[in-house]
Amino acid sequence: MTNPNVVLHVADVHKRFGGLHALADIDLQVEEGKTHAIIGPNGAGKSTLLNVIIGKLAPSSGQVVFDGAVLTGRKPFQINQLGIARVFQTPEIFADLSVLHNVMIPALAKRDGMFKLNMLRALDSETGIRAEAEDMLEDVGMLARRDMLAGSLSRGDKRRMELAMCLIQHPRLLLLDEPTAGMSRHDTNTTIELLQKIKARGMTKVIIEHDMHVVFSLADKISVLAQGRIIADGSPDEVRGNPKVQEAYLGGTH
Repeated sequence: MTNPNVVLHVADVHKRFGGLHALADIDLQVEEGKTHAIIGPNGAGKSTLLNVIIGKLAPSSGQVVFDGAVLTGRKPFQINQLGIARVFQTPEIFADLSVLHNVMIPALAKRDGMFKLNMLRALDSETGIRAEAEDMLEDVGMLARRDMLAGSLSRGDKRRMELAMCLIQHPRLLLLDEPTAGMSRHDTNTTIELLQKIKARGMTKVIIEHDMHVVFSLADKISVLAQGRIIADGSPDEVRGNPKVQEAYLGGTH
């Protein structure tokens, strides 16, 4: 029986690309208010799983259920409308617009159903959304950079801005794909502090991450993927001590 606290259920999902079985027997349950990390070696199927959840890929069989709604077959923008926001491994931003305008656009797109070009002309007249965007930028420590062109930001600042772009949508579930990839240790630690602050408010998060420092700093539960299958599931301490995990991924050193 499904736990009533489960907000996202990836139910018996398989994904095949021709002869390659990229995901097999994936059963994943993410509880409301928890941070659930998905880890595994390169090629384990982590990005494929994330793309199935957000509707970029259709599973070969099985389904994804979010808050009682079946996501399978819906388009990514429809899934976003239901309350799922994603921070990408490579930040997806409007490089030629200001930081503030970047954060305003997702709020307008959420309100209007999808992104439309005439939104760009309406940005300066949207005083309510502007004020909220400034609040979000303050939240992520980026308010002083609101008038800078987004393309001129450092990688760490782009990631923080993209987080503000997600938070302004007030998602029920935040998906983070390698949120500290390519960051310096200082930027990584700043990002961990920011994600801990968001965690304290009770937002549900799924994090795909290779940096064990990040995973063990944030995760309530960890699922370990190897060769398209979940080989372990549990608390950070349970996963850390699991010999199968050490063999497949952690190399026995963490």
